[in-house]
Amino acid sequence: MPRIALVTLVVADYDEAIRHYTEALGFRLAEDTPRPDGSRWVVVEAGAPGQGTALLLARARNEAERARVGDQTGGRVGFFLHTDDFARDHARMIAAGVTFLEEPRHEPYGIVAVFQDLYGNRWDLLQPATH
Repeated sequence: MPRIALVTLVVADYDEAIRHYTEALGFRLAEDTPRPDGSRWVVVEAGAPGQGTALLLARARNEAERARVGDQTGGRVGFFLHTDDFARDHARMIAAGVTFLEEPRHEPYGIVAVFQDLYGNRWDLLQPATH
């Protein structure tokens, strides 16, 4: 059965993106391999290794790509970070300087709040409802 393994996220700088995704958002650095062209293959994962979709952090190479940094989905929430303990992760992320755009809210599908990553991309922090 096919599954999505990686999603590319265009970033301004590898090292600042690695720090943000690992330290502020709780991802794990899975790979950081230099490439012959001067770029790097940088993969961060949330959760246990190989258990979910990972992000390929790709440094913008030209003006068109730089224009997309922070606006990969036209201002919509484009990424969903699931948690099994909303209060714990929400508090940890706030302490790490993550900007939440709203207070947590209870929806039929779970507890959720929209936040911005380092570049302004919108994410949901979501603890899915248990049925």
